[in-house]
Amino acid sequence: MTMSDPVADMLTRIRNAARNRDKSVMCLNSKVCRGIAEALKDEGYIEGFETIEDGRQGQIRVRLRYGPRGETILNNLKRESTPGRRVYRRVEQLPRVMQGLGISIVSTSSGVMSDRRCREKKVGGELLATVY
Repeated sequence: MTMSDPVADMLTRIRNAARNRDKSVMCLNSKVCRGIAEALKDEGYIEGFETIEDGRQGQIRVRLRYGPRGETILNNLKRESTPGRRVYRRVEQLPRVMQGLGISIVSTSSGVMSDRRCREKKVGGELLATVY
């Protein structure tokens, strides 16, 4: 069965695993999903990720991160741009999630990156998700 929105599937799997206090979660492998995992790792929301080859598309194992007393670091993951409603933003229009405490994940011509890196590189793109 083909999946119409692998990004939403990945965000939902991570959100559900964080609520269940799982240590890791498996997601489908794609270039955009690897970019999202890389952005989450760079910003400190997950411990890391690794790609696992299975002879087909492959999978990504995302290792979740929790606070010192077991509290969740990922409180909210929200998909902004969907296949039916694409949301594009210039660098000046990128939202500051919770006045800078959260991040936006943006797909740019330079790859998938957080809003902080987009402001450094002065590049906008498709607003994929917001995280806090």
